[in-house]
Amino acid sequence: MAQKGPVLIELDDVEAPAVSDAPPVPDTDLPVPTGAAMQMAARTMARKPSRLGRLFWAVTGALLTAVLSAAAWDFVNGWIERAPLVGCAFAGLTAAFVLVLLAIALRELAALNRLTRIDGLRHAAAQALEAQDLAAARTVTDRLVALYKARPDTEWGRTRLNELRGDQMDAPGLLALAEDTLLSPLDRAAEREVAAAARQVATVTALVPIALADVVAALTANLRMIRRIAEVYGGRGGLLGSWRLTRAVMTHLVATGAVAVGDDMLEPLLGGSILGKLSRRFGEGLVNGALTARVGVAAIEVCRPLAFQAGKRPKARQLVKQALGGLLPSATAKPQD
Repeated sequence: MAQKGPVLIELDDVEAPAVSDAPPVPDTDLPVPTGAAMQMAARTMARKPSRLGRLFWAVTGALLTAVLSAAAWDFVNGWIERAPLVGCAFAGLTAAFVLVLLAIALRELAALNRLTRIDGLRHAAAQALEAQDLAAARTVTDRLVALYKARPDTEWGRTRLNELRGDQMDAPGLLALAEDTLLSPLDRAAEREVAAAARQVATVTALVPIALADVVAALTANLRMIRRIAEVYGGRGGLLGSWRLTRAVMTHLVATGAVAVGDDMLEPLLGGSILGKLSRRFGEGLVNGALTARVGVAAIEVCRPLAFQAGKRPKARQLVKQALGGLLPSATAKPQD
């Protein structure tokens, strides 16, 4: 009969595996940064108010204007009856206040008109390229020179364009010359604004552990960045114009899904899955900074008088690397759980 029971097999020549040779356990429970601050800021600025909301604010504004006007009228008339000199002084101050409000309104209208002018210039350039119309392209370059004629930083580009424009025999060549001579220096200035804003958002998000403070910081930095980019390309910095421009940029980003987080944003800096091994606050800062760079690229495209030709559009990856490269050594040296 065969013997039943456990059988002991001795393997004298086989070494026991070392614990140090075991593969590391994957960190599947580490939180992955999502850039929540920038996504919330983008959706907040891109959200279109409802009709009921617009009606509410319109009625509220009209009511407040009527109440304040009636109160000011009664106040001035009361002082004129009691003390004519004091009443006249108050009437003069009220008139000055109204004049200041009118001046602000005119400035806002001028800012909106400036943005409309740049939009019209961009559309005219696109139509000239599509129709291969050299005469229309020359008109566009004339309007472009007129847009920047009062700016000393574009003097060399305007002079160079006037010297070489006669040698261009087709619309694409003429517009490419205008882009290289006039807009290339402005593109570099706009990219510096994007890099500075991305660095600021990343730093504030990483260092300030207060709830919603990163959202406020991201919103403020992006508003300021978009306004400065508009000023670089000749747009005015009015309140209504800046808000209109910001909503246009954010609506485009949300509609195209550009605010979604992807590993490709930080791949040039981190590579692989290093992002998940960073501290959560630092990782959120990097992602928010990368999303700010995307917003900056979209703002450049919206504010630029001429659309980018093939191969000349700024890359968000390059701007992220330029802005956040100096923030990485201290973080990647000591990963935290």
